[in-house]
Amino acid sequence: MGRRYDVAIIGAGSAGLSALRCVRARTDDFLLINDGIDGTTCARVGCMPSKVLVEIADAFHRRHALAKMGIRGGRSLEVDQAAAMKRVRELRDRYVAGVRGTTRDLGKRYVSGRARFVGPRSLDVDGRRVEAERIIIATGSRPIVPKGWGELQDRLLTTDSLFEHRRLPAQMAVIGMGALGVEMAQGLVRLGVKVTGFDALTRVAGITDARINEQAIAILREELPIHLGAPAELRVAGKRVEVRAGRVRVRVDAVLAALGRRPNVDDLGLETIGMALDERGMPAFDRTTMQIGTLPIFIAGDAAADFPLLHEAADEGFIAGYNATRKRPECFQRRTRLAIVFTDPNIAVVGRSRASLGDGEAVVGEVDLENQGRLRMSEDDHGRIHVYADAKSGRLLGAELCAPSGEHLAHWLALAVQQQMTIPDLLRVPFYHPVVEEGLRTALRGASKQLRAMRGADLAACEGSAAVALG
Repeated sequence: MGRRYDVAIIGAGSAGLSALRCVRARTDDFLLINDGIDGTTCARVGCMPSKVLVEIADAFHRRHALAKMGIRGGRSLEVDQAAAMKRVRELRDRYVAGVRGTTRDLGKRYVSGRARFVGPRSLDVDGRRVEAERIIIATGSRPIVPKGWGELQDRLLTTDSLFEHRRLPAQMAVIGMGALGVEMAQGLVRLGVKVTGFDALTRVAGITDARINEQAIAILREELPIHLGAPAELRVAGKRVEVRAGRVRVRVDAVLAALGRRPNVDDLGLETIGMALDERGMPAFDRTTMQIGTLPIFIAGDAAADFPLLHEAADEGFIAGYNATRKRPECFQRRTRLAIVFTDPNIAVVGRSRASLGDGEAVVGEVDLENQGRLRMSEDDHGRIHVYADAKSGRLLGAELCAPSGEHLAHWLALAVQQQMTIPDLLRVPFYHPVVEEGLRTALRGASKQLRAMRGADLAACEGSAAVALG
């Protein structure tokens, strides 16, 4: 029988390290167990290196707008793929080094090995028994690769391998047009790769609003062909790969699988903890406490597969770590949901999505950003914004958008949703001129016109005044 710890944390990714910070504040009697390479998924193969690639690609793509601004010579610019990919890896390694510093001083409280449950308070770590009063599962995730695709060998890429390439393949297929797929497809095209995108679904990047989806697809198709609505089938064709989807046939040098990520829970021994597992092998848990049933086990981050984004993983790790050091778990309110895709223009879903709204529950304010003043100056006037407000109270419920500077607009909207602001509240904040936010104001005014009881001026009249303020 091994020694018993107060808390054992399985996984040293974003959620596990967030949990560790909470646990260390309450006890020194813990064990962090990690299987594989140090450094979080985000820092090594996820949000950070992918955004470096996108940033380089967007900077190079900007050359196309220069001539319209009277700047000559832009078309003669060239991209050095080897230098660009080296830049991606250099920044990636810097981010990873920062993460690794978190575990540097743990000594014997850090163990490298694979953990499996043998009971609700017991783990086997490569043959060593570990007992703990509380256990936190933060085992992360891995790319989804369908069975049979392994025969493609080095012609099959995921984000776990893409950033290691010194030079990029000349022709690629990106399978999966979710957030990561569209980011990488557009970025790779802008770095000189001939890319074709595929997805069995008819919507991209997590969008649920049909008109926003239509706009996003139209903009993406200006740069690369995208085939939607039919599953992709792959086969080796000599030194190349043939991709078939419906009537479409293309041959490429490599395929990037961007089909999402699978929680690393299938070889964790969860069948031994005394909880029923669903068809994915997942136990039920409370997302406000991160506790699995009434067991002394908590789950966080990609392993929970609830909303697999870094800021959510950090919050879940905090909740799990906090509750793992208390006699009774406490309930925490979760932040407003926020998902941003770093395409050009940005795509974002904030708060309630269009698909989550019932018939008649909300009014929709819309704006088409074509010829929007501030964006016209930068040759970026394309995209749409839809905002959703409660039909009775006027409170902002959510938004979906495909818009330049969308990452900033999305944060502005997330704050408004979380603060339970109404459409009149939002119209009374200052809007500078000329700014992109003026386009958002147009959508808010569209929603306001549908809220009959709340129609009125953007400015509130002084108390006791009967004057009509500016509309």
